[in-house]
Amino acid sequence: MANPEKVEAVAEIVDLFRASDAAVITEYRGLSVGELKELRRSLGSETTYAVVKNTLTEIAAREAGIDVFDGTLSGPTAIAFIKGEPVEPAKALRDFAKTHESLVVKSGYFEGKLLSQEDVQKLADLESREVLLAKAAGAMKASMSKAAAVFAAPLSKTARTVDALRAKQEAA
Repeated sequence: MANPEKVEAVAEIVDLFRASDAAVITEYRGLSVGELKELRRSLGSETTYAVVKNTLTEIAAREAGIDVFDGTLSGPTAIAFIKGEPVEPAKALRDFAKTHESLVVKSGYFEGKLLSQEDVQKLADLESREVLLAKAAGAMKASMSKAAAVFAAPLSKTARTVDALRAKQEAA
């Protein structure tokens, strides 16, 4: 018979996996409680940073329909369960790891795929969704302005030609 505490822990992790859009797996060996609190604050309110047991996490991931972690979890593990866009939390983890060498970003999970450490780094290097949307909107606006100028050019050229002909005719 399964230990009720372990069953409850697995259920909790399953809920976290199901409620999150992405997850980043870290090794936190050597971080103090204060540093973990600082890390949790830097991740924001949409991200839950939880210290987990590897075996229970693998069981919970399978129950949540995520089978990419089989055998990849080792050492003291903590997972950042991310709701929404994963770019900002990935940046926060990367930046925290730069100043705290004890934090090691190991891998992640996003859109049904296992992310390597390099993939998580690439994700952190992306600009936020809002910035990318603003750049796309600016590019579209510039394209529309150029198109409007191209379409207006023949009309304005015709108007200037008619004006010049009228002025020439009045002068004669």
